[in-house]
Amino acid sequence: MGLFDKLFKNSKSKPSSKDKKINEHPVVLSLDDLFVHNFINKGGKFLYCISENEALEIFIRILKENDWDQVSCITPKLIEFSNKTKTPISTSNYNSPFFTTCEHLVADSGNIMLSSNQISEMRLAELNNNFIVMATTSQIVKNMGEGLTGIKTNCKHKIPTNICDIRNYGNDEKKETFMNYGLSNCKNTYLILIEDL
Repeated sequence: MGLFDKLFKNSKSKPSSKDKKINEHPVVLSLDDLFVHNFINKGGKFLYCISENEALEIFIRILKENDWDQVSCITPKLIEFSNKTKTPISTSNYNSPFFTTCEHLVADSGNIMLSSNQISEMRLAELNNNFIVMATTSQIVKNMGEGLTGIKTNCKHKIPTNICDIRNYGNDEKKETFMNYGLSNCKNTYLILIEDL
């Protein structure tokens, strides 16, 4: 066997059983990494911060970047938060970007769960196409089942209605048909995630 045969034999050789075993092991991500991975792959804009002050700075940057001079919001805590930036807030007209919290962030799908606590009895399709969601790392759950259990646990006194989720974050909204009427769950979404664990 010549020198060239030895070189080309090595380059054409099949992977060893050790290499196969390494490649067969699935990559296991933590819940927060899995959520972020799925959220970004669906077109979401993810912004991480470690404090409410940093979240305030990020919120201001989002508004400036998009030339948004007003937000829609029905969550009292976020209305106070927005007032710190002197941003005009609409609580009844939803033509401006919608600023909200959420129930949970679903890791295995990258979806954001909402309920009547955030959007009252409105359908997602009735709200502005632009969303700014503020959440915490403790709101990340593994799947939709854990999210529903979390809602039931956190809201024992009054279970919220209108539970839904934002599933897509780009502007590639599918045409509304009889089968998906009112289920337009595609929003241009910024997620401000605050570390609280």
